Parts: sequence; C-alpha cells; structure tokens
Amino acid sequence: MLIQLINATFRQAGNQSYPPINFTLNAGEHWAIMGPSGAGKSLLLDVLAGRTTLQSGQLLHPVGPLKAMVELVARDYSFDWRIASAAQFYQQRYNAQTVDTAPTVREVLQGQVRPTGTIDPASAPVPPPAYTDEWLAEVAAQLNITYLLDRRLTSLSNGETRRTLLARSLLKRPRILLLDNPFVGLDTDSRAQLHAIVGRVAQSGVSLVLVVDERDVPRCITNRLVLSGSVGQGKQVLEQGTEGMEASPATGPLLRALRPSPQATFTYAVRMRKVTIRYGEKTVLNGIDWTVRRGEKWALLGANGSGKSTLLSLITADNPQAYANDFDLFDRKRGTGESIWSIKAKIGFVSPELHLYFPRQTKVYDVVASGLFDTMGLFRKPTPEQRTQIDDQLRQLGLDHLRDKPLSALSVGQQRWVLLARALIKNPPLLVLDEPTQGLDATQTAQFRQLVEQLCQVNPDQTLIYVTHYTDELPASISNTLHLDGGRIVA
Repeated sequence: MLIQLINATFRQAGNQSYPPINFTLNAGEHWAIMGPSGAGKSLLLDVLAGRTTLQSGQLLHPVGPLKAMVELVARDYSFDWRIASAAQFYQQRYNAQTVDTAPTVREVLQGQVRPTGTIDPASAPVPPPAYTDEWLAEVAAQLNITYLLDRRLTSLSNGETRRTLLARSLLKRPRILLLDNPFVGLDTDSRAQLHAIVGRVAQSGVSLVLVVDERDVPRCITNRLVLSGSVGQGKQVLEQGTEGMEASPATGPLLRALRPSPQATFTYAVRMRKVTIRYGEKTVLNGIDWTVRRGEKWALLGANGSGKSTLLSLITADNPQAYANDFDLFDRKRGTGESIWSIKAKIGFVSPELHLYFPRQTKVYDVVASGLFDTMGLFRKPTPEQRTQIDDQLRQLGLDHLRDKPLSALSVGQQRWVLLARALIKNPPLLVLDEPTQGLDATQTAQFRQLVEQLCQVNPDQTLIYVTHYTDELPASISNTLHLDGGRIVA
C-alpha cells in the first residue's frame, strides 16, 4: 500500500462538504478520478498531496513522507510567483521587444528564473541548477521536450506547456504522480502524444492518479473512483477495470427562454485582408483573408499553436499589431478612431486565458456583472435595470445559489460556467467562445450546447465564432469553418 484514505471527509473553501471516502492506492495501480463538476475531484488530489487537511478520518502513507513521495503536477504557473508573473506579463503583452527576455524552459525546470523586469542580472543572482544535466536530459527525452529546453516559456503551445509542467514533477522522482485534467485544451495530436507519455510513465513504476474525462481515460488505468458530489447527493463509488460509465443525468435547471439581442446594425462583424502578425522572426498569422457576416456561425479550428488565439486577439481588440494590419470590425476599419471599449461592448468573450487570470477572490455576482462593463472585476455600481438583468442571468444558468461565493470556492467547471454567464450577460451581437466547454462535465457541456442553440434560434442575427478541439461539441447551428495550420488558412 502506498497511500490510503479511511473514512476521510474534507471541505472546500466556502464550506461545501463531501461524503466520507475510503480509497487505497497500491503499487502498480493507476486510478482515474471521475464525476460531475463540483464533485470534489481536484480537491481530492489536493488531499492526497497533503495540500488540504482532512476534517475527519485518516490519510495514511506508510511508505514515506508525502512531500518526498507524492507529486501533484502543477495546473498552471502559480507554483512560483516569479514564473507566474512572467507568464502573465508576457502573455498579456503582444510585444516582440520583451519576449526575448522571458524565461526559458531550462530555467524554469532548473529553478533559475529571475523576477520579471530584472535589468541587471547581478542584482538578482539565481541558485545553482536543481538537477544534473544528465537527469534533465533523460526526463526531457522521455517527455519529448528536448527541443524546447532553450525556448522561451511564452513561445510554447498548450501541449508543450503541459509536457513541461509534467517534466517539472518527474524531475523530483516521485512514487505517486497526481494529474488534474491533463488532456484539457489539447488538440488531437497533442492528446495522443500525452497519452503515450502517460503510458510510459506508468510503465516506469510511478503510480498515477488522474482527474480525467471519460473520453480521455488512458489505457494504463486499472481502477476508477467515481465521485458523486457534495453531502446529500450520494456516496462515492469504486469501480475496478476500464469499462465505460453511463453519463450522469442532468442535475441543473432547464435553460429558460432568453431575451433577444438588440437588432445588430452592422453588415460584417469581421473583414480581414492579408492580415499578418509577426513576433521577431516568427510569423504567427500569414496573409489571413476572412469575412464574417452578421448572423453567421463559424467554427475556428486548428492545432495548438496554429494561430487561433492570436487571430481572436485581433477581433477582441487586445493585440496592438491590429493597427499595422488592414481589417474591419463591425463595418469600421480598425485604427480609424474607434475605442477598444466600443469594440468590446459588442462582443461576449470567454477563453482559457480569461479563466486563468480572472481574480479568484471576485464573487460570482460581481464576475457576471463585470461582463456588462468588460472589466476583470466589478468597479462600478450596476443600475437597478442592470441588477435585474444580472439576477435573471444567474437564475437562468442555475448560479443563484452561488452568487455570494468567490471563484476560489468553486470547482474548475463551476468557475467556467460563471465566466460563460459573464460572456452572455449583455446579449452581445458577436459571441467569441474559445474552448468554452473546457473544464465542464458532460451534463454542463450538453446544457451549454443547448444554450447556444437557443441563442441562435431566438436571435437570428447572432454572430458566433466557436473554438474547440472536440468537433463533436460544435453546436448544430455552425455552418462555416475556418481551419488554421501554421498561421495559414488551410480550409
């Protein structure tokens, strides 16, 4: 036995409690943790890693201390404030001059990152490398990131970032590796590559515990733990083997009828003419010609690193290179005196980056309300009419009971659902949904797809740009596709 939970109960921030759980991980076993959003899956990993204390029960680890034995693969860059601040600084600035000073993968893995904005290296000395060159080279080869070691952190695709974070954990030589939704946000090829890597790690003798969606369960999994939810919603279920599970029935309220949007006055939401974006010697977008007419529904597809996010940053007025390119937004040529806020007022937007950087202590009510003002938080008082609009939105999406809780007290799926409510709150004529179902469970994904269909039925002029790596999630209303590969349009 490597680790065991006996009648263990734990509590999420915000005082949500979960049923008692009994769980034993033996050497040679690999577990998939499954269940609906909010069931406590990620919190269970925190318990096993010793990051969250039990309310009652026991956590046994007779083989050795948790810190030396168990490693939770980082979900993002928050494990080191210097890396987190550097990642946020460089990702939110599309500035070629500063990208050259971003930390490299080697510096991140060796713990040799200087604080953001360091001008004189002598003023911020770094410690010696955390690992030998031989051990780093071995792990890098195992995870296929050798070619990334001297690349800047901000140049990595989503799949490359995931493998880098996994390498950081494997360098510590853990006996138990905990992974939280490692396949979320990856394209088909990146998922296949990570599946192969996870299989090799399992064969190396490391025991795996993964929070994972049914469609992404690795072949090496030997056992399943299905979590049902908070106290009063049932018991936890242990399953042996790798047979499929039935989807859980819908638990949220049916999505009610939605208010139609005001009549859209533009003819073209987007008209791009030979748009090209370069950062130094790297061309991210190459000669893009794209027209999105009012009322059209588009799927934007492509592998990680194909240029989708950069393309969206032009539409959402977040990329300063917009002024060096020829394109129109809402029938007006970009750079002819329009304000960023007048553009954002017409767009409802959600993305993995918005989720990553949205302030975690913001209350759910304020998060949804902030969508009326396109701000990362609520900085003005809503009018009585706006308060009614916010209340209706919370009720429609089944969030009213969470209105006073901070984002940090919610599960990842619940947080994403709140940000979707924020994107929809002002009934925008253009919806830009970048991987909107990332982190949602099967029920929430089906509800969201139903919601998008309702929007398109109620608002014939609703314009939609939808990004996903799972084409089976695309709403039926999608009738146009733009496929990028290496910054070029291929279909």
